Amino acid sequence: MSSTVLAASTSLDFSLTQKLFVIALCALTAFISHMALAVFNDGVRPFMLDFIQGRSKRTATTAVSFGLSAGFIFGLGAPMALSSGVLNPWLLFLPTDILGILAPRKWLAPLLGGAWGAVVVFGLNGANDVAHDLPVDFLTAMQQMSTPILFLFTLFPVLAITKQFGRLRGGLAAVLELALVIMTMKLWPNVFAGSLAMAAGVLLLIGFAVRKDLLQRNADRAAALAAGEETSGTGQQGAAGDDPMASLFSASALRLRRYLPLFMVLGAGVCVLAQMHIFGGGEATSFLIAKGQYSEAAQVDFYRVFGFIPLIATTALASGAYGIAGFTLVYPIGYLLPNPVLAAVVGAVVFALEVLALSSIGRVLGKLPSVRDSSEHLRSAISDTLQLAILFGSLLAANVMGGGIAILIVGGLYLLNEAMGRPVVRMAAAPAAVIVGGVLLNILYWLDLFTPVKG
Repeated sequence: MSSTVLAASTSLDFSLTQKLFVIALCALTAFISHMALAVFNDGVRPFMLDFIQGRSKRTATTAVSFGLSAGFIFGLGAPMALSSGVLNPWLLFLPTDILGILAPRKWLAPLLGGAWGAVVVFGLNGANDVAHDLPVDFLTAMQQMSTPILFLFTLFPVLAITKQFGRLRGGLAAVLELALVIMTMKLWPNVFAGSLAMAAGVLLLIGFAVRKDLLQRNADRAAALAAGEETSGTGQQGAAGDDPMASLFSASALRLRRYLPLFMVLGAGVCVLAQMHIFGGGEATSFLIAKGQYSEAAQVDFYRVFGFIPLIATTALASGAYGIAGFTLVYPIGYLLPNPVLAAVVGAVVFALEVLALSSIGRVLGKLPSVRDSSEHLRSAISDTLQLAILFGSLLAANVMGGGIAILIVGGLYLLNEAMGRPVVRMAAAPAAVIVGGVLLNILYWLDLFTPVKG
């Protein structure tokens, strides 16, 4: 259990080199967003085609980006960074999506992006220091989120298997994962307990999906042979190549390839950021990076890749806008590389291969419907497990910083957000409630109406 407990305080005091690098990368991502070549928010990407083709104005697209991103920036990105001491993509790349699209001129986009990066690296640590000096230290209390996030996140492959392949296989996967967690805790206490379990779960899911697709393909081939339609089936496949969607995908892929050097620079930058170990690509990853468990963090982010490759590939081919982090493979690769120079080279190569392979990946996904469905179930399962873990962790944080009254405030704000139709997205609502609750408790303390819980 000690492997999931953070230090009593976190620090966002980066070196000057790290600060300048973050500023430069934010400037680059804002510029790329301005060019409509890539955005980080998967929900914004489908709207980029209308923007690229001139059917949607810059202000309207900015409004969409802000509406889909603001909750994650202030409700998840900032709280996670302050509580873990590690930067994350919601805090860095969602704002540069917005600023890049908002900027009316090319030269203004990198200036706005760089300014945001400066706010993060120079301002966040000051806010962190002030918060830790308050009578009710809600940032230290928020570190309670680490244990439920890390352990409940382990179950996402089980949920995905259950949703796609039924209760029996899901139950077997759950038993296997529990056994592997217990074995890891017993035999390798210094290793994150969920590492082997997640690996086994993801492999089982992929295995089930591939087996189903292969069996279906063999059954279809056998039926075609029996009916004497093998030749006509081949002709139908050729006709499918004239599908308007295939033409759109081809045009989008060509558009992205024209900017391959710029994407290689982006890939190098994101990979170097991960290699610096001041950045985590996910909720669980942030806490693992904060504890120096880089190999475990790489495993976690690597498993997430399988849930996002189909989404990112298809939306990129449909819209002509790629992902700021690509398929996110540069995250786990960067965590494990020994120096920034190698990370820059490898990141550039990985992004180049991803962009060049987009069309091929789209065709492969079209032939593996069960694998494509698995990615959707994985994303849904990741969201479900993290929503529960973050809510539970936020209530633990409330209990630490103020006992019952803090649970009342934090839980009440969360429930109020639900009753109001979720103006703050569910995943970000609980951490945001902890921060608001912490501020309220400090005000009550200064009014002599509340006594902090003694640690």
